[in-house]
Amino acid sequence: MPGLSLRVLTGEYSIHRLDAGAPIPDAVLRSGPYWIGKTDEELSIVCASGVPVAGSRVDAGWSCIKVSGPLDLDATGILASLSSALAGAGVSLLALSTYETDYVLVRSRYLPQAITALKGAGYAVEPRTES
Repeated sequence: MPGLSLRVLTGEYSIHRLDAGAPIPDAVLRSGPYWIGKTDEELSIVCASGVPVAGSRVDAGWSCIKVSGPLDLDATGILASLSSALAGAGVSLLALSTYETDYVLVRSRYLPQAITALKGAGYAVEPRTES
């Protein structure tokens, strides 16, 4: 999948964990971009670090890298390739997907290493931009 273009989005993101029955805060729904995942065990929310999410366990300080899309839903290996490049540099990730593309969150303190690894793997990485 090298050759794909990636963009680093502006701002920092936080990952929130709430109880499965917790309501989705209105502040999250008014923000953007955000991702919500709900299971029987938990409600997870990824959003800009400035968005208040009361009562959550939070892990802040993440940067978001967007794969320029749209991508074909039948495309294979995109996240595997990104993950491999980042793992080789010792950078952990949280992968998120939408209908049209993929996003990878990395801890902001490792963003320079992530960019270097991705460029080294053949990806074009554009500087920080709005989502």
